[in-house]
Amino acid sequence: MKKSTYTDTLKRSAHQAGNILCMGLDPILEYLPPEFQGRPDEDESCIGLGQFFYSIFTAMRDQDLQPAAFKPNIGYYHAMDRPREGKYKGSRSLAALLDMLQDFFPEVPVILDAKRGDIARSSLNYANEAFLRWECDAVTVSPYMGSDSVSPFFQEGKGVYCLNRTSNPGGADLQNGICEGKPLFERVAETVSRWHQEHEGVGAVVGATNPKELAQLARLYADERVPLLIPGVGAQGGSGSETIKILQEAGYETALARINSSSGLTHPWKGKGAPENWLEVLIESFSTLAHEVRLER
Repeated sequence: MKKSTYTDTLKRSAHQAGNILCMGLDPILEYLPPEFQGRPDEDESCIGLGQFFYSIFTAMRDQDLQPAAFKPNIGYYHAMDRPREGKYKGSRSLAALLDMLQDFFPEVPVILDAKRGDIARSSLNYANEAFLRWECDAVTVSPYMGSDSVSPFFQEGKGVYCLNRTSNPGGADLQNGICEGKPLFERVAETVSRWHQEHEGVGAVVGATNPKELAQLARLYADERVPLLIPGVGAQGGSGSETIKILQEAGYETALARINSSSGLTHPWKGKGAPENWLEVLIESFSTLAHEVRLER
């Protein structure tokens, strides 16, 4: 009997959710509604963060809403730790969040956004951190140290998203540099495709903020059915509907893609202060984007 692969997980969760939305879970305490904030130097902020997510997930479940993936960025949680003072409220918050996701949405994959990359035992340690300690389904990695850096993440049933053409403005500084007559991001894509042949869970991070390059890479990845993680929709300016159109025109199997939005889903009022009906606003924002990136049946 064939064991389930990460691409199986992606297709199953997309069809179950009816969309290819990835919900980024990157908390900024000062953007939370006041009742959940607490003081940044006190454990109350950790408790409030858990209550905030619990309120969101309860409302989503009650309205039969779910994304096709979740993506917590580990840096937002580690930044709340004070390890030399023996305080780990950020790590405890992440652990509690992952437990909640397992309870509320057990079939939805969790991508740990950690952007790891090292060599030999160090890379294996990072892989074990993501897959054995945090028990996530996939992790983001930097491919720039090569195959011996990335291969420890090639674990059965797990996903590995390699940074390819990222959504940030500075991504072009190196990724668009010419290497042997081609942009470096294209050379990376060729390598990612080879790794994907070795391990079906290998995918690529390609931002929605660079539509022409996204289209180019989607065409390159379409035949190999390489999973795509596409950040940059929402606050960074990328369009969900345009991204879907690009994937479809490239002949890419959309169920294998995950279009991510973070602050646009967890605090869409960013910079303005949370309104009294913050949960209603948040659910409306989620519903709108989920419909925009719905999976065509």
